[in-house]
Amino acid sequence: MKDNLKTLVLITLTIFFTLEKTALTCTGMQLKAKDGSVVNGRTDEFGIKMGLSGIFIPRNFALSSTKPDGTAGYSYKTKYAAIGAGTFGDTNIVDGINEKGLVVAAFYFPGFASYAKSDSNKNQLSPTEFATWALTQFANIDELKKNINSVVIVGSKPKGWPVIPPFHYVAYDKQGNSITIEPIDEKIKVFDNQLGVITNSPTFDWHLTNLRNYISLSPINIDSVKLLGLELNQIGQGNGLHGLPGDFTPPSRFIRASIFEATALPSDNAEQAVMQLFHILNQFDIPLGSVRNSTDKNSYEQTLATVVRDAQNLKYYYKTYDDQNIKVIDLKKFDFNSKKMLTMPIKGQTAVEDVSEKLK
Repeated sequence: MKDNLKTLVLITLTIFFTLEKTALTCTGMQLKAKDGSVVNGRTDEFGIKMGLSGIFIPRNFALSSTKPDGTAGYSYKTKYAAIGAGTFGDTNIVDGINEKGLVVAAFYFPGFASYAKSDSNKNQLSPTEFATWALTQFANIDELKKNINSVVIVGSKPKGWPVIPPFHYVAYDKQGNSITIEPIDEKIKVFDNQLGVITNSPTFDWHLTNLRNYISLSPINIDSVKLLGLELNQIGQGNGLHGLPGDFTPPSRFIRASIFEATALPSDNAEQAVMQLFHILNQFDIPLGSVRNSTDKNSYEQTLATVVRDAQNLKYYYKTYDDQNIKVIDLKKFDFNSKKMLTMPIKGQTAVEDVSEKLK
């Protein structure tokens, strides 16, 4: 019994320090198609498996939050149905879309997230409960911004999480509006996000300032220049983006995401934009083993999942590290007035098609 307890403690401590040190390199961005439709997506990187699950929450469904002491807190009913992903067996959506096309997603924000202290006079939400609350209560960015200070985010440890996750959030609506939401100095701070780009620490305004260091980047090649009479011709394609940072730190990924989004040729419609965004997000895949905290084989970062959300057609597309086949959850196929919350594990294996016999 004592040996089992020691093993459990050792595993818990290992997970804790892995979460504290890991880079947690998630990247989010948005594309607009020629017909005005909007799609947005993200990668989800983590140093350990997160037990991802698909979740559907109907309208008029009773939910309650958890206070830091573990007791039930703020109780409310959902106004809008939503689908998305949860973690570690928790039934809160940390990344999802609702029936009005509003998207809310949590991103790691280590070293900067500062949650409010428990206050009985405020509606308290844990870090994973905030996205669920926003998705089920509001139809667009304007509504969310007007009501965001009606709640506080407190340091409650979510179900299944070994630590209190330090989060900040991005929200999009079907009109293409976007905001970044950050718990700083125990208050919720909101930034208008014209780019629709988000990564991790430091704060969003810092990333915008850092972006000014890269305003000389261009998708247009420089054919040749003359240096003291010597003509120098380009060696290869892509020199207009020479200097684009290629590492996996949050500042570098913010720059790459901003450039790739700004230079993307608009797709005709949402369906095409979904596939285009998957291709762009592939640029942020972490080759397993290239980002690690130590020689410990269990501390490698990897892209656990890539998600694209279609705000017009209310579809939630995803693929995972183990299953590169793109899957979709269609919100319109669910009964918004159902009495039940639905869940499913997100797992699978890539299917390889043998086309040998098709060769003529």
